[in-house]
Amino acid sequence: MGKSTLVNRLCRSREAIVHDEPGVTRDRTYQEGFWGDRTFMVVDTGGLVFDDDSEFLPEIREQANLALAEASVAVVIVDGQQGLTPADQGIADWLRNQKVPVLLAVNKCESPEQGLAMAGEFWRLGLGEPHPVSAIHGAGTGDLLDKVIGFLPAVELLEGEEPIQLAIIGRPNVGKSSLLNAVCGEKRAIVSPIRGTTRDTIDTTLEREGKTWKLLDTAGIRRRRSVNYGPEFFGINRSFKAIERSDVCVLVIDALDGVTEQDQRLAGRIEEDGRACVVVVNKWDAIEKDSHTMPAMERELRAKLYFLDWAPMLFTSALSGQRVQAIFPLALLAVEQHRRRVTTSVVNEVLKEALSWRTPPSSRGGRQGRLYYGTQVSVRPPSFTLFVNDPKLFGDTYRRYVERQIREGLGFEGTPLRLFWRGKQERDAEKELERQQHRAR
Repeated sequence: MGKSTLVNRLCRSREAIVHDEPGVTRDRTYQEGFWGDRTFMVVDTGGLVFDDDSEFLPEIREQANLALAEASVAVVIVDGQQGLTPADQGIADWLRNQKVPVLLAVNKCESPEQGLAMAGEFWRLGLGEPHPVSAIHGAGTGDLLDKVIGFLPAVELLEGEEPIQLAIIGRPNVGKSSLLNAVCGEKRAIVSPIRGTTRDTIDTTLEREGKTWKLLDTAGIRRRRSVNYGPEFFGINRSFKAIERSDVCVLVIDALDGVTEQDQRLAGRIEEDGRACVVVVNKWDAIEKDSHTMPAMERELRAKLYFLDWAPMLFTSALSGQRVQAIFPLALLAVEQHRRRVTTSVVNEVLKEALSWRTPPSSRGGRQGRLYYGTQVSVRPPSFTLFVNDPKLFGDTYRRYVERQIREGLGFEGTPLRLFWRGKQERDAEKELERQQHRAR
């Protein structure tokens, strides 16, 4: 019918996946819209079929019921080019039993002259006036929104801090949607053993630890060569965008499978994008264990996720709810460290201590590396510039040593660090450029 296309048009976005294939949308997804003096949430749902209980259709109906339960108004979309169908009549009969006002939008009415004639057929549904619209071209959507805001309550918008964006990341079938449902205490996303069930990125807002969080449940990310162009391709691209716009990522690992090559790639992506992270090992209830199992497994997992050795690790069961709420204190700590700034004097105290324990290396010609001082230059992630005589004298081993000393002295658990090594020649060149610019002025 073009529901997701219309949602993108109303919200002026491209967040909802649009593809020339029925059944692309499964879960209910939320986007923010604005019209007139009102800000509102638009909930996109999957296509409704009542005479078929095949794959995902009962779950899609359940998601639509949950969306209606919290809605101020429902917009039912029909296809003007296809004309009235028995399926449209079935949806109309179902909506008449719901306790929510209904607006009828007749999509694909691109022609202003023919649009009214095409829409006229749908008076027979008994849902009131049909509104001809074109989701692709935008025709009639303004008139539709004028009707929509008439059903919305007047809400005073309050100034406040932005919600913390938390992205749930992982391979297919590691339990991301189950984890989201356990955290929310409701069936927020469809859960199925079939790979690729989640396609859209599902945004959910809730309050935890005295903060507002926006949870982003993402599509399972498979190897690129295993993904065909289509809904899964678009879903994975949105998952990568969710990592980019998140404050903290929850990387979900399957306790039964351990760390796979794809888990390592995802961990690398999180580290490269500079995002705070909490590693959640799900399905812990399915592991036979004793008092030594958790420490042993943590050592094994961390050995394979060595580039996330700074991320806290939590063992959970989305099925039983074990420790799922403990994600938020760890995530909040990671976000705070991700945004934390320390003074130059404190940084140099730590560097002085590091130099006293281990002096910088020397070149084969006997040239000694010198670390003069350091300062923090940015946050998200915390980034430091270290001033040295020659960066080439400081190999990877010593650079990792300095990073470990900064972490041991200053903390920064849950966030990657960025260290920039600048030599004397670079500083002299910058000063000369500044002098030339000053003379030019």
